[in-house]
Amino acid sequence: MKSFSIFIDKLTNSIENSLTGEVFDTAIVRLIEKDIYLIYESEWNFDWEIEIKNENCEVYKLSTVNNPNVIQGLLSIEDKKDHIFMRLIESSKFNLGKNKVYLGVPGNLVAYACKVSFEKGYEGFVAFDAKTNLIKHYKKILGATHFRGQRMFIETNAAKHLVSLYFKK
Repeated sequence: MKSFSIFIDKLTNSIENSLTGEVFDTAIVRLIEKDIYLIYESEWNFDWEIEIKNENCEVYKLSTVNNPNVIQGLLSIEDKKDHIFMRLIESSKFNLGKNKVYLGVPGNLVAYACKVSFEKGYEGFVAFDAKTNLIKHYKKILGATHFRGQRMFIETNAAKHLVSLYFKK
């Protein structure tokens, strides 16, 4: 199992252009095996084909509503029947580093995992494994709780906050 090593740059109400501050509406859509062609290996650090082919996983892409063919980020989750486990999360290479195009991509994907948890009746509970050096960061920005080792979880109140930022009713 991979540990999260993604820096949550900013919690926004969507995704935000890092230069202009312009906000773009997003869409999150599930990918299935026939969608593998949408993911170019050179644009990602992880092998997303493995995640898409894993029967226990659901993989989602984040894109802007106006440009659904450009993937901003990817998320792999697993339904543990009482919570959602985030297996992998990744921003596209053009959304990494100091010259990234958009802010808010990882936060948007984490909020979506929380939303799925609420929809499945798990009260927003989401778990994930974090790189040790990012545990404090995830506590601060996501309101996540450190369980033990590298395992962290997001409980109901923190999940409600994240979902309310990204998904207006």
